[in-house]
Amino acid sequence: MAKAGFEQWVPAPDLPALGGDTPTDWRYGVHDAAQAAQHGYHPDPARQQAYDEALAVGAVDRSGADDGVLKACAATADAQVPPVQEASIVQEINTQSFKAAEESPSVEEAFRQWSACMKSKGYVYARPMDANDDPRFAARDEVTDLEIATAKADVACRDRYQVEKTWFEAEVQLQQSGIKKHHAALEAARVQHKATVAKATALAR
Repeated sequence: MAKAGFEQWVPAPDLPALGGDTPTDWRYGVHDAAQAAQHGYHPDPARQQAYDEALAVGAVDRSGADDGVLKACAATADAQVPPVQEASIVQEINTQSFKAAEESPSVEEAFRQWSACMKSKGYVYARPMDANDDPRFAARDEVTDLEIATAKADVACRDRYQVEKTWFEAEVQLQQSGIKKHHAALEAARVQHKATVAKATALAR
């Protein structure tokens, strides 16, 4: 872009984290009592605002360049930078283990206990993610009293029957089994990933 006469152009900023602090924080739905009491099933408003602001900056190009220049520069950059994407076998293990864990006897029993606990508090859901995905709580910028109350009850029942721990442990077993079964493919993906990172790092120097 600088060579094309648009030195003021800057790349979009990295998007800040939105949601939990670890990969498992939101994989199984809300489980933090303080988070539930403040925001229900919604992310922290401050994080949402930071995310939205970064997204807006990245979505607006103020350089004045036309689409032809932008596309040409993007094509030049893309031709040099190696593509980075999660290996299909990793995606497969990640997706299948989540679905299979939900159907394991220990998790189904934890879900049954959680559902009964929620019903005793006046909330009817079969599975934890049913509460998390309740369309009544879908409004982006609105957290109702009902949502807060539901989320608090949700977390209390999860804690009582160790839903996250049971769910996590079931999935760990399934993933470890998948890793052993597909060790060769995963090792090849690791080597490829390492080479891709090395090439991208060299380009950035």
